Amino acid sequence: MPAPCASAMLAMILIGAAATVGAAAEDSCVACHGALDGALAAPVEGMSHDVHGAHGISCVDCHGGDPADMSLSAMDETKGFKGKPEGPAIIMLCARCHADRVYMRERNPALPTDQAAQYATSVHGRRLEEGDTRVATCVSCHGAHGILSPANAASPVYPTNVARTCGHCHADQAHMAGYGIPTNQFADYQTSVHAELLFSRHDLSAPTCNDCHGNHGAYPPGASSVAGVCGQCHPINRDLFLASPHKPAFDKVGLPECVTCHGKHAIHRTSDAMLGTAPVAVCVTCHAPDSPGYRAADAMGNAVAELVRRSDEAHQAFDAAARAGMEVTEAPFQLQKAHEALVQSRNLVHGFAPQPLLDEVAKGEAAAESARADSTAALAEFRRRRRLVFIPLAAFGVVGVLLYLKLREVERERS
Repeated sequence: MPAPCASAMLAMILIGAAATVGAAAEDSCVACHGALDGALAAPVEGMSHDVHGAHGISCVDCHGGDPADMSLSAMDETKGFKGKPEGPAIIMLCARCHADRVYMRERNPALPTDQAAQYATSVHGRRLEEGDTRVATCVSCHGAHGILSPANAASPVYPTNVARTCGHCHADQAHMAGYGIPTNQFADYQTSVHAELLFSRHDLSAPTCNDCHGNHGAYPPGASSVAGVCGQCHPINRDLFLASPHKPAFDKVGLPECVTCHGKHAIHRTSDAMLGTAPVAVCVTCHAPDSPGYRAADAMGNAVAELVRRSDEAHQAFDAAARAGMEVTEAPFQLQKAHEALVQSRNLVHGFAPQPLLDEVAKGEAAAESARADSTAALAEFRRRRRLVFIPLAAFGVVGVLLYLKLREVERERS
């Protein structure tokens, strides 16, 4: 369609929309785009439930122009019309409000005002500054029209939606071509224990992409910073590792911390099979047979396995005593001590020093043995009492037989 015809058509739509809306409709942006179809009408629909719209922010606040002008001149550059922002202009546009502490304090004082500053330090921000317009900007994650609060479960940055939002780019091989990074992160994450907790158990404290990489200051953790990232949720394991002999060894050869043993995005639930010298153990991937590390791993693996075995035996004995109706008062406390020692010993694995772990295991074994002994003694008492019950029963049986014989004798005499 020639440009004059298109302009005439748009002018007719504007006039028609203005007549339909009446005096109450003073915003030409809403009047015009609301009368259109498809993508051109989407902004009006989106703004009807946009968090900005709820605070009185309208089209002109982002796009400029004159909303009171019901003609095409409403989009004249002389009236401040900016149109659709692209690349760095998006960051500047959002930061105009979100980096203004006074402005944000009046509208939502709970929101931080350093998002733009953080973004500038991120991989996305640095690449954008270098001219790469394919990187994520504010609208890539939050959307443009119809932006929802991050606390809204339908928001693309709500915890259960973050991984898919990041995956829109990072799982797209065509989009990520040329960056030299894999595109399987989202697929791997979906198999992880973190995803299980977040998606299946609805545990919103379980980590997703931004918990490890950051929100606006997204950056890939370096080899020497992984423990700090994982330590946000696992501080005990972090402190043990940082004080362990593995820390300088990993630094020397450039191995990333935590992920060397646990993986990156496909982090699976840990098990005792990871420890020790069995073929499936993680330790044997680095430590050769008969090396000090191999022997330490073997000692720790065997110790933990033995504590598990003894704890299981104690639980079985206690359960048998409980089913028999015997009261074993002290055993539950000892079983709890054994469990706590097992948990602590599994944590101490990250210190990679056998002796502290062996000492903790010894405490757990003592508690487990105490519970097992008490429960076994209770079971022995139960069996003894059961045997004693047979004595009066046997006596009653003998008396019953004698009475029966006596009655038969009396009956014969009468007959």
